[in-house]
Amino acid sequence: MAQLNLTLLAIFLSLLFLILATPVEPSKHKNSQTMIYIESSCNDTLYPNLCIRCLARYAKSTINGPQHLAQYALSVSLSRALHTRGYLLKVAKEIKSNKGAKNYKREYLTVQDCVNQITDSVEQLSQAIEELRRLNKSGSTINDDMLWHISNVETWVSTALTDARSCVYSFPGHRMSKRAASIKVKAMNVAEVTSNALALFHRYASRYRQAEARTTKP
Repeated sequence: MAQLNLTLLAIFLSLLFLILATPVEPSKHKNSQTMIYIESSCNDTLYPNLCIRCLARYAKSTINGPQHLAQYALSVSLSRALHTRGYLLKVAKEIKSNKGAKNYKREYLTVQDCVNQITDSVEQLSQAIEELRRLNKSGSTINDDMLWHISNVETWVSTALTDARSCVYSFPGHRMSKRAASIKVKAMNVAEVTSNALALFHRYASRYRQAEARTTKP
């Protein structure tokens, strides 16, 4: 029941940000300017081409700076993690139903570990999105509460990234079955979009940290 509630919450949060991204008759000029901003921001990530492809769908939306971009990037990460988790659960079920296959136990345990890791990623990303919502409601005043929210988001997204990478590392080398290769590609995609989301959030949070440093400077 708890796992079902987590999945429903994650889907709700993902859909919420997609709804917020729905455009209202934007002009072509505005779309062009938004796309330029997306491309410029994505250039600071580890996977800029992937970042641009994922966020291009929001070019018709209102993006008021790095805050909205971070929200959309986290929404993409959560969506990819949910999709990958669903695929892994399906694969685990298929393997379990064929216990007589060669290397059944090792393959099943490896996939099940990935299920747990990606499920953790879903949970961490869901918490990060909810925490970012709280951060956005806290106003623009630099205080300990705001910095605490920022730290929480960074911690949860970093943990989600680590979990996704752990799944990728479960399939070392290049010689593997088609199914194993598919799992690795999907988990790697989750890791890469999450890495980009973390970079974009760092960009958003940096202005608050810089402002906080100026206020505490003797």
